Amino acid sequence: MTPDERRQLAHALAAVDRPHPLTDPRLRRRRRFGVLFMTACCIGLAAWIGILLLTLPGRYTSSDWRGAWVGLDIAELAGFAATAWAAWHQRQLLIFFMIITGTLLVCDAWFDVALDYGSRDFTMSLVSALAVELPLALLLFRGARRLVRVTIATMMQVSGVVGPVPPLWRIPLFADGLEEALPARFRYLAGDAIAADVTAVEGPSS
Repeated sequence: MTPDERRQLAHALAAVDRPHPLTDPRLRRRRRFGVLFMTACCIGLAAWIGILLLTLPGRYTSSDWRGAWVGLDIAELAGFAATAWAAWHQRQLLIFFMIITGTLLVCDAWFDVALDYGSRDFTMSLVSALAVELPLALLLFRGARRLVRVTIATMMQVSGVVGPVPPLWRIPLFADGLEEALPARFRYLAGDAIAADVTAVEGPSS
């Protein structure tokens, strides 16, 4: 068999062994619904932002200021605790918790700075956001990204895909056709590696 034929055979065997998750009609329907739902959310939120810009007062007195901030801090505490638990037990949930906790920290920084603007506490809020909350959030986001890339690198190694881990925006959701996300100079290497594995299993062709 030629290298191209071995490569085609390898892809065919991979497709049989690992069918794409979206071949299930139910999952395809859910995907379409999810895309339509997110599109509707974008449209609705854009309209709601316009309404808020026109109707919200410049000043507002809250009746439960303490509860709002204590509740946010409790959510952050729960996020850090869940992140620590997942890291200690080495669970994939760690990526999920890191993103949630980082997002909560960004929200905390935003509300601190936005709500204290023009007051005597603004300088302290700005320093806190720039020195504590945003750096911690960035650390969590970068850690989550690194864990995703390590997971993909491990999957590439197991699958025989040769080359560096592609940028996350190029990687298919279910890693189907992962080698197509590689730079052009690595694609044929990935195909040859997979084909070599298939040839080794089947034995030399006559």
